[in-house]
Formats: sequence, C-alpha cells, structure tokens
Amino acid sequence: MEEYNKALELMHEFVRNENLRKHMYSVSEAMRQYAKKYGDDEEKWAVTGLLHDFDWEIHPNAEEHPVKGSEILKQRGYSEEIRRAILSHAGYTGVSRDSLMEKALYACDELSGFIVACALVQPMKKIDDVRVESVRKKMKKKEFARNVNREDIIKGAEELGVELDEHIEFVLSALKGISGKLGL
Repeated sequence: MEEYNKALELMHEFVRNENLRKHMYSVSEAMRQYAKKYGDDEEKWAVTGLLHDFDWEIHPNAEEHPVKGSEILKQRGYSEEIRRAILSHAGYTGVSRDSLMEKALYACDELSGFIVACALVQPMKKIDDVRVESVRKKMKKKEFARNVNREDIIKGAEELGVELDEHIEFVLSALKGISGKLGL
C-alpha cells in the first residue's frame, strides 16, 4: 500500500481536475482487479493505472504525453516496467504492448471513461444502473462520448484476449466497487 500512497501523492501533485482524477481512480481499480484475476502484483498494476495520465494537465498533447511524464516518473524512481506500460497505452508513442499489464492498461483506459459517461446519463447518475447492453448500444452512437475511441475499446479487449462483453462486465464490476469514490 505504501507504493500506491506514494503514487497517489504524485498524482495529486500534478492533477487538479477532479474528473481526470476520477478517471485515473477508475483505471487504477480496473487494473487492480485484473491483476487479482491474473494472480499478478495488484499494487503495481493499480499504481500503473493511477499514474497513466498524471502528466495530462501539463502535457495535453501527443507530442509530450506520456513521454514527458515518463521522464518525471524516472526521476521519481518508478520502474522501467511501470513507465513502459504507461508509454504503451498511447499508440502514437510506438511502444508496443507486450506484457499482460501493458495490454490491460490499454484495454481499461478508454473503456473506464466510457462506462463513467454511461453512468452520468442515467437518471440517478449511478454506476449500478449501467448494464453491458446499454454500454454496447451507446458504443454505436457516434455522438455519445465522442472523444472516446470505440476502436481502442474493441482492440483493447482483443489484445487482452477477452470477449468484449466479458471485458465490459469486468470493468463495470470493478468501477461499481469504488462508486462512492467516483461520485456515482
């Protein structure tokens, strides 16, 4: 838990936007649950998810994010494994996704944001009211959450080797576990 708390401090140092923080909590929790499923290091995966976008506010463009953030993480003593996973979540960096952790980060990133968007349009704005079927329907509506790349969601599940509905259900379940933290 010490490593996670250190990462949380770093994230709070760089991220002021509450919605971006919530996105990072979401990805972190989805990553933690996938690590548990695969019998891997839950804290390391959660830290990777928490820090994947920590530099977005200071480097909000493809030329710098997450490359410049990786340099900061290196200075702060974060492992090559974590930094590589963070670099690999952005396809334009040219860093391939080889490890299971790298594939999970890519798979959880866009989907987590999309599921939160689905919750926010529910009458009670509760993640408990979101269903896999409604996520799939909204994925077909280009005007809904138009900044979320649907191809990345589909490709992420494929790279992780899970069926899309199963992946949606898994991430949805992870986010339900922290609904209070997300305000949903």
